[in-house]
This record gives sequence, C-alpha cells and structure tokens, in this order.
Amino acid sequence: MKAAALRQSSFLFFQDVYKSYGSKVVLDDIDLAVAQGELVTVVGPSGCGKSTLLRLALGQELPSSGQVLIDGKPCGFADRSRGIVYQKYSLFPHLNVVDNVLLGSRLSSGFFERRRRRREFEDEAMRYLRRMGLEEHSRKFPHELSGGMRQRVAIAQSLIMKPKILLMDEPFGALDPGSRENMQIFLLELWEEFGMTIFFVTHDLEEAVFLGTRIIVLSQYYTDSRGETAQRGARVVCDYALPKEAKSTAVKAAASFGELIQQIREQGFNPAYLRHASSFNLKHPHSFQTLRPEER
Repeated sequence: MKAAALRQSSFLFFQDVYKSYGSKVVLDDIDLAVAQGELVTVVGPSGCGKSTLLRLALGQELPSSGQVLIDGKPCGFADRSRGIVYQKYSLFPHLNVVDNVLLGSRLSSGFFERRRRRREFEDEAMRYLRRMGLEEHSRKFPHELSGGMRQRVAIAQSLIMKPKILLMDEPFGALDPGSRENMQIFLLELWEEFGMTIFFVTHDLEEAVFLGTRIIVLSQYYTDSRGETAQRGARVVCDYALPKEAKSTAVKAAASFGELIQQIREQGFNPAYLRHASSFNLKHPHSFQTLRPEER
C-alpha cells in the first residue's frame, strides 16, 4: 500500500529494480522513492553500484527488471529533463566558457532557430555564468580555469537546459579540500535558489552528510534468508532524513555529525556487519521495501 502511494507522489521512483551484467548481480531489488526538491546523497563501498544506480535514473542504462519512473512515467533513455555532472568535466577544450555553456541549447535547436535566437541564447548563458561568478571568464578556455571553475561551468552547462533533476556523479572528487568545500556551499546555495531535485553520488561520507536532505546507503554487505550460496547485489541498507536547509560548515565539527558518519560507516561499509534485509535501517518516511518470500 505504501509503495503504491509513493509511486503516485514521488518524482523519482525505483521499485523491484535489479541490474545484472551477465551472471553478476550489481543491484538487488532496489526500492527508492524521491520527492521533488530533495537533495539526495548516495554513498556505499567501492563497487557497490552507486554509479549504476545513477545511470539508471539518467536513462543511460535500463534495469534488468523492475521499474524506474521519472515524474510518474517510465524513465526511458536520457533526455534534457535530466542534467548530469561528472567528476571529469564535460567541457570541450576547443570551446571557450560561454560556448561550452551554450552547446546544449545550440544542439537542441534547428539552424534557423539558432540564428534567430543567437542573442537570446548568449544573454541566458551570461546570466548563468554571472550566477556562477564566472562572467569575467566567459571568453577563456577550460585549460585557463581552475578545477572548481571548470566544475561551475559544467554545472551551468546542465542548468541552462532547465532539467527536472540534476544527477551528479562524484562531481567534486578531483578538487582539493578547500575548493571542494567551496563547491559544496555553492551547490547548497544553488539548490535553495532553484528548488532543484538533486541526486548526488559520492564516496565522501562527510560530504554526503553535509550536503544531503537525505542520505541513501547502498551496500552489498548484508544477509537475507536465501542462504549462504546466494549471489547478492547491493541494496539500500540505510535511509536517513537530514535537515532540510543549507548549513554552515561549522556543523561538520558537531559531535552528532561525526556520530552519524561512524554509524553509516559501520552499517554500510563494514563487511562483518551483516544485518538481515528485514531489519535494514530505513528511517526516512519515504522508505519502502518489497522483499520476496525467500528473502524474508
């Protein structure tokens, strides 16, 4: 009953989603409902399928079985309703900053529309660059920018297409600690300003707890009633609600912040911590679970 209600009210919805590559099961019965406007962070051990989960939401891959819905409709292949920002900047080295930002608008328009709306497109790109603090760098090329600046251009490149959801795969992983924290604050400001739905994959637990309004822990370290020899992929083993407002970095020094990180590390990253699937730590009000009889 809860799954049916969440299916109607959720913006991003996974139910009974499995993903295999040949005989290898990567994702094992993923159930996940994300409301519009949430900033969801996804963490888990290396190789657990975090990026695979993101690619399913993007439509870059299709599930082996189960449903992935965006705004109540089958996810289908990637389209402009879903923006994507990777760790490796999606910038073309031979294009300057403003032309990189304009690329999506130009490619999605016909020749005559591009000519007719050229000034309109450029003005819009400059508005985004102004918001990113990059207006004065608009004619520079990617190699002339710092890592943080290049990532801001990549975000502008996605936002100008006005996606319904922004998918981010380790977007700050290549930055130095200072630049990374600045980008975390910047992303929170953008999230509050634009009211975006963000699905953010990271290996950094501190980053995940700081940024998210909700944190999903994906892990292959669990057990169920299928027996010792069953091949298991990763599942959502924890789902925590977090504060729903942008935070000062001072929160990172709080004892409760560190305690939550330790709890997540134990429950999702410790191979010796094998909680049964029927007792996962699914505390978020939108969490749901559909176990098969043999798993209970």
